Amino acid sequence: MRSLRSMRSKRLPALLAGALAASGLLLASPAATPSAHAAGPAVNIWLTTTSDSGGRTVARGLQQQTPIAFSSGSGSSAATVSVDENTRYQQFTGAGASFTDTAAWLMNSSGALSTATRNAVMTNLFDPVNGIGLDFLRNPMGASDLARYNYTYDDMPSGQTDPSLADFSIAHDLTDVLPLTKQAEQLNPSLKVMGTPWTAPPWMKDSGAYSQGWLQSQYYAAYAQYFVKYIQAYQAQGVHIDYVSPQNEPTCCSGYPSMQWNASGLDYFTGTDLLPAFHAAGLSTKVLALDWNWDDYDSYAAQTVNDAAIRNDPLFGGIAWHGYSGDPSEQTTVHNAYPNVDAFDTEHSGGTWIANQQQEDMQNIVDYTRNWGKSVVKWSLAVDQNMGPHNGGCGTCTGLITVHNGDSRSGQVDYNIEYYDLGQLTKFVKPGAYRIDSTASTAVPNVAWLNPDGSKAVVAYNATGGSEPFTVNWGGQHFTYTLPAQTSATFTWTGTASAAPTGQITGYGGKCVDVAGASSADGTAVQLYDCNGTSAQAWTVASDGSLQALGKCMDVTSGGTANGTQIQLYDCNGTGAQQWQAQADGSLVNPQSGRCLDATGPSSANGTRLQIWDCTGGANQKWTLPS
Repeated sequence: MRSLRSMRSKRLPALLAGALAASGLLLASPAATPSAHAAGPAVNIWLTTTSDSGGRTVARGLQQQTPIAFSSGSGSSAATVSVDENTRYQQFTGAGASFTDTAAWLMNSSGALSTATRNAVMTNLFDPVNGIGLDFLRNPMGASDLARYNYTYDDMPSGQTDPSLADFSIAHDLTDVLPLTKQAEQLNPSLKVMGTPWTAPPWMKDSGAYSQGWLQSQYYAAYAQYFVKYIQAYQAQGVHIDYVSPQNEPTCCSGYPSMQWNASGLDYFTGTDLLPAFHAAGLSTKVLALDWNWDDYDSYAAQTVNDAAIRNDPLFGGIAWHGYSGDPSEQTTVHNAYPNVDAFDTEHSGGTWIANQQQEDMQNIVDYTRNWGKSVVKWSLAVDQNMGPHNGGCGTCTGLITVHNGDSRSGQVDYNIEYYDLGQLTKFVKPGAYRIDSTASTAVPNVAWLNPDGSKAVVAYNATGGSEPFTVNWGGQHFTYTLPAQTSATFTWTGTASAAPTGQITGYGGKCVDVAGASSADGTAVQLYDCNGTSAQAWTVASDGSLQALGKCMDVTSGGTANGTQIQLYDCNGTGAQQWQAQADGSLVNPQSGRCLDATGPSSANGTRLQIWDCTGGANQKWTLPS
């Protein structure tokens, strides 16, 4: 966790604790602008909206709206998204935050919360039905910057060492961290747990201190056993550790528990000590590289990932990414190089440096997962009203909740905007869900999912300053819904998408629309030709309004709008040059130009090029689509 960030934020004030239903967090509200002529599956809608009122940020969190329904045919609006559940990407592992020492102590033994309040908060956080269903915990292995003091699992008096780990103990965690982790797992059996150290025990380091210093090579093997003992101790308490990383944020930062590494050291320790120790102990826990930012990959993880022996080890789980600096597209760059290496997004804190926390969170959810991320993990689950206790480092980090401790509202809990933002994902997207194809949008960033039970979920955010019509095309059907400004939304529905019609497009002289030479190269002419049943004449009427053959789209060359602009085959890109609307008179209109698909001449000879032209109602502009 960096001690300073370069952004500003507004924090969300209090909402009372208690189970979601009891606290009124899940209330039905009037829907905004539903689509008419419902003909398809019902669409359930959940919104989180923030607004400034008298200088104070007010949240209306995870409120269910009046359902709408799909209508037949394709639709369009300022933001149009086509969802294709047959195009699948990575599977979702989970989303959540961390039981830091700070969070666990505040919730469990600080005396701030009554047992009833704590249990209600835990339900709100982890129960998939009565709460938001968090399903990923990344817990520090020892102290972090959000802790009350420094500690590891094998602390020794100054000048003493313990290479056999005879004094290893997770006694610290038995008070708060482990009981709450166990309760979370009971509330949500799908929960995944990751362990990450901020530092090795100081006696293993050349500095002899909790902050900074390098792990001495003579203790590499002992440090690997430190991980083994941690996993085994948690298993003995009934909690499975699914993932670990060798180090949180390698080399960052002084002033709180931390440790220095270089790329060769991490590669050597992971391949020579850590993974072999896990195999020898019969563990199934997987090791994730990096656990740091996108722009730190080359410095700390590339050597490990490029190491084929590590990369192909069945206990190597992939890469853990943090979202504080660099660009999330780095995840796609690495995925393209190593498609079998999974990506997990494991830390991004809320904080007072962030100008718009809701926008930050929602954009991260979209960006992480559109770049192959299997998880979305925030930082501390909880802090107090002073954003602590903290142990150096970040004194401006916010949590999913704020536990009031020792102030005028002691014993009360604020559900912060981070809670609702994460809930827009975790309440509706379940572990094992596939990310499915959906059109990217700058006005309404979105990501779509197919759950294991077949239900669909689109998580979206209106990032604009005004209301934004949002259209989803799916399986030959669509809905349009107007999102208020600065509003997060999740749309869910069930059912099976109708197969997109595919076949010949017939036209003038009984000829077929044909791709010249059956070539899929960009710029290939689209023409009339004798119908022959080949793939060059197999056109799919896609739900986004495009006509597709050979994996490409029917396209108006260079997006032209003038009479005589020729039609070609081109990579599908969702632009107006590739949109076609069937009219009752049999014509096909390109709405960008307002002109019709036209056989030049008019001629029905083989090889007659297609173009756009003013709509005349002539026979050379009549087309029969597959149905």
